[in-house]
Amino acid sequence: MKRDPRSLEGFCPKFSKTLGAGGVMLLLTPGLAFACALPPSVILTLPTGHYITAAALTVGLTALMGAAAHRLPVMAPRLVLERTVLLPLSLTSYLSFLAFLGLVFVGLYGERDPMHNLMTLVFWTGVWIVIPLGSMVFGNLWRPLNPWTGPVRIARTLLGRTGSLGLSRLGHWPAVAGYAGFVWFQMVSLYPDDPAVLAQVALAYWAVIFVLAVLEGEDWLDRGEFLTVLFAFIAKVAPLWHEPEGSRTRLMRGWPGTQVLAMPPLTPSAVVFVSLALAALTFDGLAETFWWQALIGENPLEPTGRSAVMWQNTGGLLAVWVVTMGLILGAITSGRKVGGGFATGPVMLSFLAIAAGYHAAHYLVMLLTAGQYTLAALNDPLMVGDSWLGLPPFFVSFGFLTDPRVMPLIYGAQFAAILGAHLLAVLLGLKLAGQGARPVAHLPMTVLMVAYTVLGLWLLSTARTG
Repeated sequence: MKRDPRSLEGFCPKFSKTLGAGGVMLLLTPGLAFACALPPSVILTLPTGHYITAAALTVGLTALMGAAAHRLPVMAPRLVLERTVLLPLSLTSYLSFLAFLGLVFVGLYGERDPMHNLMTLVFWTGVWIVIPLGSMVFGNLWRPLNPWTGPVRIARTLLGRTGSLGLSRLGHWPAVAGYAGFVWFQMVSLYPDDPAVLAQVALAYWAVIFVLAVLEGEDWLDRGEFLTVLFAFIAKVAPLWHEPEGSRTRLMRGWPGTQVLAMPPLTPSAVVFVSLALAALTFDGLAETFWWQALIGENPLEPTGRSAVMWQNTGGLLAVWVVTMGLILGAITSGRKVGGGFATGPVMLSFLAIAAGYHAAHYLVMLLTAGQYTLAALNDPLMVGDSWLGLPPFFVSFGFLTDPRVMPLIYGAQFAAILGAHLLAVLLGLKLAGQGARPVAHLPMTVLMVAYTVLGLWLLSTARTG
């Protein structure tokens, strides 16, 4: 049944409790916000066991055959065109900053209902889903849209500041701290979807990063600001990307992951950051499963709310992070011991493909559901019947979530994202392991990749709380 987009009635119960973000590899269905518990009702009727088995066999055989082969596909960038930059980075970033201030104002003083407030809708669907998904295809879309570069350039110019504090010596650790705090806010805190709370947190975070970037220099954002780091990493799998140089930019193309092969090895702090990205998505999906609810003593059919399980979820998030990093580093170390090669920094780059694929699969349903509310709010932000986007009046509908013809297509897209991400990770791992690595060196990583594939698909298809 279709409902008016301004009406809370009929929207999935979970949304009304937690609209805020739904989480990034467990990827698979947003945990804080706009996520509905309806999809599994159809997915559970599918032969998901066959999907999982087939995917595991595909990943395992691909890894073994690739390790035994002496030749792998050539992945080289190709120039598509070169042109002048249309809009300077300072301008686009400053305009983005002004839009950010507008959203903060709306979040603080606008409609408190997260389904009607642009602060919540634009951040969780636009910034957290649309931009990274677009970056996986067209390259780093966050670079011209981040709200810091323009203001930082202006501030440093006005202050006449050219030096730095030496924050660069910290590597990616500031980004790790920022991302860890964000993940906790998204998955554990009580009000990640409250527009006023989100606006206050976002404004405070922007101010801290702005001050540090003014003191250190705008280049620090590439290592110290977690959104900039995360979206840049995810964008490395894109088949199209821009390489700006001064007032010119080159549009390049190549097989997905081509940019990854040109990256320098990850530093220890960057390794921890990537591990957190993987663990966050995993826990976001795991926390909604009946298995996890039983483990922490919750009745999945009668959840007591986020406040009752904050400590359990905080501990679970930390545990998943530690286990994820331990398993990955253990597989890399084992491969190096038994067959040579497998330096941690280079091989860890292959997991960027998994981070991107899990992000896409995890947030697909949220995009299809909350995205409708976002369009409705953008089209009529004042809720007076306007049509700012030129869209005709439309009704938000979630009937497709229970349609046995549509949900298999959605699950198929999620399945393809998970499987494709692991196959790409296998290929990149084979190339990044080094010439000295013998075929047997790839066995530990192959086992991990197969297990990770099974886990990701199981999280997509298992019963979850509503």
